[in-house]
Amino acid sequence: MVRRVLMSGLILGACVALLSTIVSNQGTAEEAKKKAPPQDAAVERARREVRMLDDIYKTAVVLVTEHYVKTDSDLAAGSAFKVLFESVAKKGWHEARLVDATGHPYSDLNLPKEGFEKKAIAELLAGKPSYDQVITEDGKRYLLAATAIPVVMEKCIMCHENYRTVEKGKAVGAISYKVPVQE
Repeated sequence: MVRRVLMSGLILGACVALLSTIVSNQGTAEEAKKKAPPQDAAVERARREVRMLDDIYKTAVVLVTEHYVKTDSDLAAGSAFKVLFESVAKKGWHEARLVDATGHPYSDLNLPKEGFEKKAIAELLAGKPSYDQVITEDGKRYLLAATAIPVVMEKCIMCHENYRTVEKGKAVGAISYKVPVQE
């Protein structure tokens, strides 16, 4: 059973990565080189970090939900990950939070914040798998990124009845990240 769940998580992660690659690769590699501005290596490293974190977090949510959420009174994976995200932020690694894209959040704390998150949710609802932007705060650069969260398990509906009517594969939310750009 554990092997099947691990394989499901790996397959899900691979599908997300493949879809992201397909969507982001428009035209030939040569055309992309001509269109693309010079790459900022530090920003590219931050984007890679977001992809890695996203894969880890989403795979873990699926595993926790599959193995530990049995009834609607059990601790939801989303609630557990909010605590994890707070702990990671307190240690200064990065910030991450769950953001609603349905308009009917589990908690109002999950509503998208003005600015980046509202723009990111609009982009994700339009079909993009992710959206990012580089900002500068107090002289330090950060990558803001948001990645789509679709409903991937029937168990999600135990806590989120409104997900039942969402088109399969459509974003119901996002993980919003704020990652330091290491120069």
